[in-house]
Amino acid sequence: MSTIFVAEDGKARCSWCSATPEYIAYHDKEWGFAVTDDIRLFEKITLESFQSGLSWRTILTKRDNFRAAFKGFDFNQVAAFNENDILRLLQDEGIVRHRGKIEAAINNAQRAQEMLLQHGSLAAYFWGFEGDIQQQGEPQTVSTTAVSVKISKDLKKKGWKFVGPTTVYAFMQAMGLVNDHASDCAIRTEVEKQRTAFSRP
Repeated sequence: MSTIFVAEDGKARCSWCSATPEYIAYHDKEWGFAVTDDIRLFEKITLESFQSGLSWRTILTKRDNFRAAFKGFDFNQVAAFNENDILRLLQDEGIVRHRGKIEAAINNAQRAQEMLLQHGSLAAYFWGFEGDIQQQGEPQTVSTTAVSVKISKDLKKKGWKFVGPTTVYAFMQAMGLVNDHASDCAIRTEVEKQRTAFSRP
């Protein structure tokens, strides 16, 4: 199966972009680019948790609704959500209405607050695993890695929920902890340049 999709603009991209036009902008501007902003990191890991068992297209098309429902993913605000907020979210047709995932998001916001006290930032915690990453061969050929298993276990030990190894690896790909763009993808070099130049926390 080809790892490349050539769009109407003639640019080669990762093959998963062919699934829907909405993927192209996300792929070209976000996926794989290094992120150190804690709010964006919390958003990414929360949305990956909601994606579990669903397609990413479902989550991406609802992302603006998620942002509104979860206060822009400001984890200090989400951490204060109560049962009334849970009931409100369960009635919100603009998001994925799954009580377990909603409760996990609130729990994880509280754990994120603890992480700031322990590590200084979410970025410092997650980027601290970069040195453990080994080349996995061809991009997009695995759904978990030794590092995603390690992070998943550590997050669960810290009390985080809905953060299995597959979810964590998808998060690693999205936040740029790994550059998993296909070898011939036109964006891969852009991502690598950005990851090389940016300042680690």
